[in-house]
Amino acid sequence: MHDRTQLAQRYAATRAATEALCKPLCTEDYVPQPMADVSPPRWHLGHTTWFFERFVLSEFAAGYKPFHADYGYLFNSYYNLVGERTQRSRRGVHTRPTVAQVHEYRHAIDALVLELLRGSSEAGLASVLELGLNHEQQHQELLLADIKNILWQPPMFPVYSAATPPRCEAPRGEWYAIDGGRVRVGHAQTGFAYDNEGPAHDVLLRPFRVCADMVTNAQWLAFMRDGGYRRPQLWLADGWDFVSGQGIIAPLYWVDESRTYSLHGVIELDPNAPVAHISYYEAEAFARWAGKRLPTEFEWEHAARVLGARQEHTTDRNHDFFNTLWQWSQSAYVPYPGFKPVQGPLGEYNGKFMVNQMVLRGSSVATPRGHSRVTYRNFWHPDKRWQFTGLRLAEDA
Repeated sequence: MHDRTQLAQRYAATRAATEALCKPLCTEDYVPQPMADVSPPRWHLGHTTWFFERFVLSEFAAGYKPFHADYGYLFNSYYNLVGERTQRSRRGVHTRPTVAQVHEYRHAIDALVLELLRGSSEAGLASVLELGLNHEQQHQELLLADIKNILWQPPMFPVYSAATPPRCEAPRGEWYAIDGGRVRVGHAQTGFAYDNEGPAHDVLLRPFRVCADMVTNAQWLAFMRDGGYRRPQLWLADGWDFVSGQGIIAPLYWVDESRTYSLHGVIELDPNAPVAHISYYEAEAFARWAGKRLPTEFEWEHAARVLGARQEHTTDRNHDFFNTLWQWSQSAYVPYPGFKPVQGPLGEYNGKFMVNQMVLRGSSVATPRGHSRVTYRNFWHPDKRWQFTGLRLAEDA
């Protein structure tokens, strides 16, 4: 019962944290969808609620009836096995339910979930609820990225948070030498992990070196001023088609070479801050320009373990593997040896996306506390830039 009480407390706190992220918004900010990758905040609030309704209440609460007949269609993301859904690119075309009605939906489902936790001893309930809480934390990070893109639309550049971001210290310019050999990767410990983080297995790594610092804005400016976005020899073919076809000449949200848009409004570009909101294509081109490369996801994981990179929020520059920016790796997102998705609709969570995407490691300033770990595998298509993404360089020893 103690565990269920603790789980109920975590549930209430996690759900409240999502709504707190939306508190600075005006009602009008909840609805727009400026591009297909961005989901409106109203949709995030509804979808995370539908997840608990569909996979907790519908499965574990006897005789449960859906809160609203249309909410499954409106708030299902990609679970084909549970029914039809609105297209991702059309999540912002609906004016109903209203923002107020979505909040009512959240609070009604929350009350039912907490009631279920108090009275149910169903096997499997706790594990599905744990997945739902981690799913909600994922959407908290997505919310901040999507809110930033919604508010960024020129020309007004509104402020989401009035807090002034701290200036970064100058990079150390150090490199860590990491021994190779046979190393264990993947999640094999107790505690929650997504299915794509396992099974744990051995890989063979050659000795390598990894930069102590992430690539900074000043370094990126040098790349730009050296014609980095104009030299096709630096780019993968798809990457060159991407940047040249879309006229990309700088990271997303740069207003000019001295200013960038942030959740704090337009701010002066900090030369020592890690460059953010870059695609895999840009990261790979920069690494080639610098005469280096991106680490593989297994090199990153092994280096983070060897260096004892801490997973909690910290201002210690010796441990910026986490809580700064997600870092592109050169690894394609594919299943680990022996990977098998779980049976049923929840098996669609990760496994079916294991193609045409690249792995990112670490966590970002937008990642909720306690949601990062050394085995976490984030993944995006190589052209995506609206997430909090950066890069760390590596090289052969």
